[in-house]
Amino acid sequence: MTKIGLISDTHGFLDDAVFKYFDQCDEIWHAGDFGSLAIVDALTVFKPFRGVWGNIDGKDIRLACPEHQRFACEGVDVWMTHIGGYPGRYAIQVKPEIDRNPPKLFICGHSHILKVQFDPKLALLHLNPGAAGKQGWHKVRTLMRFDINGDKIENLEVIELGNR
Repeated sequence: MTKIGLISDTHGFLDDAVFKYFDQCDEIWHAGDFGSLAIVDALTVFKPFRGVWGNIDGKDIRLACPEHQRFACEGVDVWMTHIGGYPGRYAIQVKPEIDRNPPKLFICGHSHILKVQFDPKLALLHLNPGAAGKQGWHKVRTLMRFDINGDKIENLEVIELGNR
């Protein structure tokens, strides 16, 4: 079993509480809009890390993280990107591939809207952890934790960090 901490849209602010909530996680995944390379560095030092760059991220972050990551975690095919849309409204840059070869778990950020949605047409789970930073129109800063156990995604938790 692999315990995952999922975060997005920090926009240059990394709450110290993230380290407490992700302390028992095996890996940290960030779905883009870091806002600062220092956040990439802090998370990389803390735990095994995967991240994708977001639309606000500069060249330094784009050199450190790809635009898309597609990988296997245990028996789960995962695709993480920053701007991905959601079931029924996938972003144009991912739609052809997601229709042709859907992952089991599709993760994105960007919208600052916390979302957990199953796509029955493609048999995939879509996750957006919302925004953990202080910039944007969201009211509450959020992140997620979950387990990947073989080919199952289990024990999904939404964590509220407090008001923006």
